Amino acid sequence: MEWTGAKHSDASLARFLACRTHCSKVQSITLACQAEVFRTRHYDIAHSLQLVLEETVLELAIWLQQVTNVDALCLAGGVVLNCVLNAWLRDRGPFNDIWVQPAAGDAGTALGAALWIDTQERSSTSRSFCMEHAFLGPAYSDDEIEQFLSWSKLPYRRITHLVNEVADMLVQDRIIGWFQHRMEFGPRALGARSILASPLHACMQARLNEIKDREDFRPVAPVVLEEEAAHWFANANKSPFMLFVYDVLPEKADRIPAVRHVDGTARIQTINRQQHSLYYELIKAFQVRTGVPVLVNTSFNTRGEPIVCTPRDAVECFWTSPLDALVIGPFVLEKPKGNE
Repeated sequence: MEWTGAKHSDASLARFLACRTHCSKVQSITLACQAEVFRTRHYDIAHSLQLVLEETVLELAIWLQQVTNVDALCLAGGVVLNCVLNAWLRDRGPFNDIWVQPAAGDAGTALGAALWIDTQERSSTSRSFCMEHAFLGPAYSDDEIEQFLSWSKLPYRRITHLVNEVADMLVQDRIIGWFQHRMEFGPRALGARSILASPLHACMQARLNEIKDREDFRPVAPVVLEEEAAHWFANANKSPFMLFVYDVLPEKADRIPAVRHVDGTARIQTINRQQHSLYYELIKAFQVRTGVPVLVNTSFNTRGEPIVCTPRDAVECFWTSPLDALVIGPFVLEKPKGNE
């Protein structure tokens, strides 16, 4: 973004840069003191930094809209992985439409580079690409997966009615490692390399944080059928990349306590059949059994490890964590009952 000549934005930019500098310092302190117990002052610092960030970015957005006189905003950069900030800008900002690039960190520059080269090669400025999903990573065929499972000498079975059987597992409060189709591009697990669970009981959030060895206060996020989103989350619309928070509707809060944060919000992912048909059908099957078109979706990894990419990654994560089952392609691996 070019700031030259925007004198009235200098103060906002200075505040933003100062905020980013302070955030980096706080992150360094946190990494150096991970063994220290969180105290009130830690929460106060984090809360204050979030408020300053929200106020500053909103001020910059208002300036940008006044200068450009456009009503749509496209955002990228690591700071816009902050879902609370994005929702603040959506609800209080001057733009009618906000789109956040799902690989918003440094890795996402590859997408911009690819689109630029495409424009040059076609010698055209016409735009036909619309990013409806982020399933752009590696995929593994059923044969490749089975070959690895056989080579590993692991007990597994092929599921004939995969969606129905996995939905039954989820209704039984079993926690599932879910490995299907192309991996997601970006830091969010969106149903290709996910850990899935039922949102019906509040204790599920603690169980998942224990599996991932995370702090107790960390929320887990819901995936909801796109056509059902507005019936469960206030003013919810299409949100396929899990980059905005929405208020859980009060009348629905007791039905999905595992995904409702302490402030009453949830960082939702919406899904439709065109984006990922198997994932969609699984949530639909869970809805048939429970009346709830929502699942818990968190990334398929444990603390300090990247999201799983290959069948080997998935199997290693499964056997080194207390997950109940691994559903990988059409195959399922389960642990002996005594180890659950």
